[in-house]
Amino acid sequence: MTSHVRPYEPGDRAAVEDICVRTAHEGGDSRPYYEDPGVFPAAFALPYVVLEPELAFVVDDGRGRAVGYVVGTADTARFVTEYRAKWLPRIAGRYPDPVEPRTPDEEIARLLHTPERMLVPQVAGYPAHLHIDLLPGWQGRGYGRALLHTLFRALRERGVPAVHLCMVTANTAARAFYDRLGFHEIPVPDAGPVTFLGRTTEVPGAL
Repeated sequence: MTSHVRPYEPGDRAAVEDICVRTAHEGGDSRPYYEDPGVFPAAFALPYVVLEPELAFVVDDGRGRAVGYVVGTADTARFVTEYRAKWLPRIAGRYPDPVEPRTPDEEIARLLHTPERMLVPQVAGYPAHLHIDLLPGWQGRGYGRALLHTLFRALRERGVPAVHLCMVTANTAARAFYDRLGFHEIPVPDAGPVTFLGRTTEVPGAL
């Protein structure tokens, strides 16, 4: 069987965690820089497959193994509420809130414990948001585009008109990819080291 995009399945969870860890540091492997890089999927991947699995899709390598994924939510405000109520209690024991971060791990753990950071007024017109990651060997082959178009269609079916994402500004390769996919920058004052991008959920050629 050839590689293809398919809906996320519970058996993909470990692969999604691994992909996230191996792409979390400005698009590269986070393991050399973090004591427990599992904090990345805990913050940016797993809550989505737990809380909104119907909007999670993977690239299957043709042998049942996920080598890339996109996860998202149709309603960021609702997701933040559920994240705090349903996700944080599951993970807080492994990653306590550092309150005043002193290490790279603690900086990400602090993000984990502040889901309200996702409520950015300037992106309110883009109610959905997403995270996408592909293992290096699967990048530049059209799978990222296929993942995003699959998610866009699913969001469109739910009546969601627009989607946004937040990316590390230093990841210039990712920015070039998003630009090619029709994303545009959303000005957000004092955004720090990140950039917000948005676009409609329309897919070229879709009816």
